[in-house]
Amino acid sequence: MSQTNKAIQKKSTNSDTKGVKVLLISLGIIFIFIMLVIPMIAVITYAFQDGLKAYQEAIFDPYTIKALQLTLLATVTAVAINTVFGLFAAWTITKFKFRGKHLLTTLIDIPFAISPVIAGLVLILTFGKIGWAYDFLNAHNIKIVFAVPGIILATVFVTFPFISRELIPVLSAQGTDEEEAAALMGAGGFNIFRKVTLPHIKWALLYGIVLCTARAMGEFGAVSVISGHLRGKTNTLPLHVEILYNDFQLTSAFAVASILVILAVIILILRNLIEYKAKKAGEK
Repeated sequence: MSQTNKAIQKKSTNSDTKGVKVLLISLGIIFIFIMLVIPMIAVITYAFQDGLKAYQEAIFDPYTIKALQLTLLATVTAVAINTVFGLFAAWTITKFKFRGKHLLTTLIDIPFAISPVIAGLVLILTFGKIGWAYDFLNAHNIKIVFAVPGIILATVFVTFPFISRELIPVLSAQGTDEEEAAALMGAGGFNIFRKVTLPHIKWALLYGIVLCTARAMGEFGAVSVISGHLRGKTNTLPLHVEILYNDFQLTSAFAVASILVILAVIILILRNLIEYKAKKAGEK
């Protein structure tokens, strides 16, 4: 009799677990559909509501092309700088012991903790006319605020934790035994990094680069503050969308926004591909 009761209880528990699983999955799908899928469909729908010709005119508008070029320039530059910084920071934090390590780790996380708008304001207070660096920059004819360098700096600032934060856990788990063994065998620092360290961190590095790219392309707050919204000069794609929307050019705004949607989907595919490759490599 007791065995029968246990079987019934086990069956009931499995049924409850399955019910909770179905409920949670359903809630997740509904949430994603409402928050992501529907808005993306709405963007594409509104982008084509006046026909393909209107869509093409908005996409190939000179201001849109300029905004796209600036977005790509800021993104590529920020990702390149942050890749180098992320590697150096992660290597330093995980491979060496020194005073101030926890402070350095905290400083790296600052862009996660403050608003991008505040970051843009800080850059203006540093490099603008009321900033301490303005006299030096003005004397050497260097313009940062309301110029492309300022947009790049803002993009770098809000994205620089992404790569280092992906690498630090992997390098910490790896330890230093393999590098020390390679060094004892006479390998140089670059060869140790290329042949010992890089194979362990390559998937985390690529994942960090993808995340950094996605964040850089969609940055609005810090860039909005420091750009000055100069059409054809300091407008990135998100800023260009805002200007079109505020001018009640809704079809053009959604058409330009669809570019960001397409880029986001491409980045999402790359991210999933990297995760799949990393999982396969981990199983070998």
